[in-house]
Amino acid sequence: MGVSREKFLASAKELLSFVNKSPSPFHAVDEVKKSLQKVGFQELKETEQWTIAPMKKYYVTKNGSAIIAFAVGGQYKAGNGFSIVGAHTDSPCLKVKPVSAKTKNGFCQVGVECYGGGIWNTWFDRDLTVAGRVLVKDKTSESIESRLVHIQRPILRIPHLAIHLQRDINDSFGPNKENHLCPILATCAQAELQGDKTPALGDAAASGPASQASKHSPTLVRLICQELNIDPGQMMDFELCLADTQPAALGGACEEFLFAPRLDNLFNAFTAYRGLLDSLSDSSLETDTNIRMISLFDNEEVGSQSAQGAGSTFQELVMRRVSTSPARPTAFEESIAHSYMVSADQAHGCHPNYSEKHESNHQPCFHKGIVIKFNANQRYATTSVTATILREVARKAEVPLQDFVVRNDSPCGSTIGPIMSAKLGMQTIDVGAAQFAMHSIREMGATDDVLYAIKLYEGFFKHYPAVHESLKFN
Repeated sequence: MGVSREKFLASAKELLSFVNKSPSPFHAVDEVKKSLQKVGFQELKETEQWTIAPMKKYYVTKNGSAIIAFAVGGQYKAGNGFSIVGAHTDSPCLKVKPVSAKTKNGFCQVGVECYGGGIWNTWFDRDLTVAGRVLVKDKTSESIESRLVHIQRPILRIPHLAIHLQRDINDSFGPNKENHLCPILATCAQAELQGDKTPALGDAAASGPASQASKHSPTLVRLICQELNIDPGQMMDFELCLADTQPAALGGACEEFLFAPRLDNLFNAFTAYRGLLDSLSDSSLETDTNIRMISLFDNEEVGSQSAQGAGSTFQELVMRRVSTSPARPTAFEESIAHSYMVSADQAHGCHPNYSEKHESNHQPCFHKGIVIKFNANQRYATTSVTATILREVARKAEVPLQDFVVRNDSPCGSTIGPIMSAKLGMQTIDVGAAQFAMHSIREMGATDDVLYAIKLYEGFFKHYPAVHESLKFN
C-alpha cells in the first residue's frame, strides 16, 4: 500500500483523539453519531416505522451504548446481502456501585464493581476520574433525559500499599477485588469543609429510593452536579465507570506505538466507522448491490447477553426491518446467504518478553497487517471460506494480513463473531490488530495498523459483493 508515513500517523492520531473523547461506551457511541450526522446519516428510532431507500444512509442506537449504521447500495433489492463490520464499545473497567458511599479511617471512598476481565493491578496508582451517563429530571416539565458526564481531572486514586508492609509484592500481587480496589475520593475533613456532609455508615443504604443522590458520596454528587449544572434532586440515576485521566498518545522512539486505554476495542469501533465513511467518498455505492453496515455492540466483555449486546436480537431485527418486502416474505432469509460479517476485535501480538506464549508458526507482529484469528473449537468464527474471501478483499485493498492460532496448551478468548455466526447463520470471520497488554488500564498497539484496518474495512465494503459472486460453491 503506497501511503506516506504522515498518512499512517494522521490516522493514528485520529484514533487517539477518538479514544480520549470516549471514556465510556456512551461517549463512544455519541462520537460515532456526531461523525455520521456530519455526512448525512439519518437517525432511525426503534419505536417508529422505517422507510429505507437506495443510496440513503441511516443509523439506529440502543441504550445509548450500541449503534448500527448502514448505507444502502444503489442497486440494492430485497433479498440482497449485507456487508457488515462488527465491533464493541465496552472495555474492562471499574463501575460505580448503585450504593457507592463509603467512609473508612477518615477517608471518603467510592464503592466500585469489576466489569469484565481487567488486569486490576494496573488500576493502582493511576490518576482516575468518572465518566458515563446521568439520567436527569427537568425541574419544570419533569421529563427525564440522558446526559453524558466526564469529569476531566483526577479525582480518584487506588494507592498501593507500601512495599515495607507487603514484602512479597514483587513475587505475587493479587488484590482482593472487594477490599483493595476501592478508590479514595477525599478526606472526610476536607469534604466537610467544602460543605459535603459525610453520611454516617449505613445512612446511604437506609435512605431508600426517594433520593438517589443520598446513596453516593456527597462530594462525588457535588462534582457531577457541577459538571451538568443540575441539583442533586434532579439526579434520577447514573451509570458511571472509572477512567484514567492520562490521555492516549503516540509512543516509541519513532512514534510507532499507540499508548492508550481501551484499544480493546475502541480501535475497531473507530476503524469500522471510518472504513464505512471512506467507502462512501466515491461513487462505488451507486453500483453496490449490498447494504454496507457497521454494528458496534456493548457488553462484549461480559458475554454479550444484554439488550444492547451481540447476543440480543438487535442486529437481527434491524436487518429484518431493512429487508422487509411484502412481495418477498423470505427476503431476510435469502439475504443471509449473500451476507458476510467481519468480527473486528483486537488480537494478541507476540510479546518479546513472552514469545513462548505463542505457537511458533503464528506470532502476529506490529506493523505487518491485520490478524485473521482461527480456532478449531469455534471460539473464533473464521473458516477457510471466510478467510479466502477476506484475503481476496485484502489483495484488492493492498492490505497485508497475518494468521493467528492460540497454542493448544493455552485458553482461547472469544468475540462477537461466534455469537453472530450462530445466531444468524451468516458467514463470519474474526480479525483484529495486534496489541500488547490487553485488558490493562494502558494498552499498546502499532500506529501503522490503524490505517491498515481502515483500508481493509473500506475495501471490504467496496469489494465484497464482487468477491462473493466469484465463489462457485455454496
